[in-house]
Amino acid sequence: MAFGLLTASAVASSEIEYYTFLSIYGGTIDTKQWQGKPYLVVNTASQCAFTKQYASLQKLYDKYRDAGFGMVAVPSDDFNQEFDSDAEVKSFCELNYDIDMPMSETLSVRGQDAHPFFKAVKAESGFAPKWNFNKILIGGDGQVIDTWGSLTRPLAAKLTKAIEDELSKSQ
Repeated sequence: MAFGLLTASAVASSEIEYYTFLSIYGGTIDTKQWQGKPYLVVNTASQCAFTKQYASLQKLYDKYRDAGFGMVAVPSDDFNQEFDSDAEVKSFCELNYDIDMPMSETLSVRGQDAHPFFKAVKAESGFAPKWNFNKILIGGDGQVIDTWGSLTRPLAAKLTKAIEDELSKSQ
């Protein structure tokens, strides 16, 4: 499994630092591109009962991306529900959900092998994914705004309101 690298340090110790994720499409996804704007990180899996949330995640990304909102889908096999290769994940998501949101390579999201982003979120907020399709909203100030479990749909009012509130602060 690949691990992203820290690209910059936090301004204050309570902020989430900027991280890079290796992109499933090649290159990297740098969270610094959303400095001052909110972004959502979601741990995903292609063979999960919640996999259909990919469609709503794409709609959420499409709805707010022009306002500067960012998103990273992070495929993970931590719950034994992801394909064996990044090529299979990429193909599945493109063919079944027409995904063009940023997506990392398959990474660990829990425990000592977790990507540094997830370790930082756990250190700041105590939150670690308990299943696939957990959602972490980072505010424009680098703070964890809120976290939601698998049962919270990507277009749920509480999630979209939190995104809209954050976007309104950055205008």
